[in-house]
Amino acid sequence: MLHIGCHLSAAKGYTHMAKEALSIGANTFQFFTRNPRGGKAKDIDPWDISAFLEIAEKENLYKILAHAPYTLNPCSADEKVREFAYMVMEDDLMRMEYTPGNYYNFHPGSHTGQGAEAGIELTAALLNKILKPEQTTVVLLETMSGKGSEIGKTFEELKAIIDRTELHQKLGVCLDTCHVYDAGYDIVNDLDGVLEEFDRVIGLNRLYAIHLNDSKNPFSSAKDRHEKIGEGTLGMEVITKVINHPLLKDLPFYLETPNDVEGYAEEIRMIRSAYKDIE
Repeated sequence: MLHIGCHLSAAKGYTHMAKEALSIGANTFQFFTRNPRGGKAKDIDPWDISAFLEIAEKENLYKILAHAPYTLNPCSADEKVREFAYMVMEDDLMRMEYTPGNYYNFHPGSHTGQGAEAGIELTAALLNKILKPEQTTVVLLETMSGKGSEIGKTFEELKAIIDRTELHQKLGVCLDTCHVYDAGYDIVNDLDGVLEEFDRVIGLNRLYAIHLNDSKNPFSSAKDRHEKIGEGTLGMEVITKVINHPLLKDLPFYLETPNDVEGYAEEIRMIRSAYKDIE
């Protein structure tokens, strides 16, 4: 079965997001836990959570993906910036337990001149502070494009973070198709080879989700600008290969393309038409 969703606004709550997702043909969705630039999260509404869980069970919604704010930098050279990341992520993971068994995605951070090794150590240190044995949420490290001083642009860097995290069984990876292509992983000409490398370095058992995005940029550009599905340097042919690949086709796909809800609805129709459901 195809698990496909898009990024929706959480302003009106979980129930509204679930209904909106279903109305455009999605069976999952992604959302920011709070304003993507940071700030205080909305208070949990018990009625909203209860109604959402009822809809999710009735409509067979697949695992939802919460995305941490972009402003978080767990490996900044600035201690105050790292402390902000800690407070937000700790609060986010507590809130995630109201909708148990789902995913929480974050960018591993930018080392801001300290070097990748220092960045890796600091991000792992934060994870060692916030992950709890009893949590049901799987925390996903996102593959990054490598702009600036980002860590997570190589599979080896993500593996290094995982290896330094004590509760590593609570960690997985979200692969962003735009980011990996911009980072130098040629999913256009060698998707099988990229997945073999991912399996060798990290292990495909760690791959929990796909950010399905086309790219505005050429291969190995180390940039991060998403394009609408089929209109970028990946193209619909590659997107079709990704969603139908035997190692990927059962994972959830989350659209983060530059679209409004109507645009997402059209992309979901395109992807459903291209998906070969052999069940």
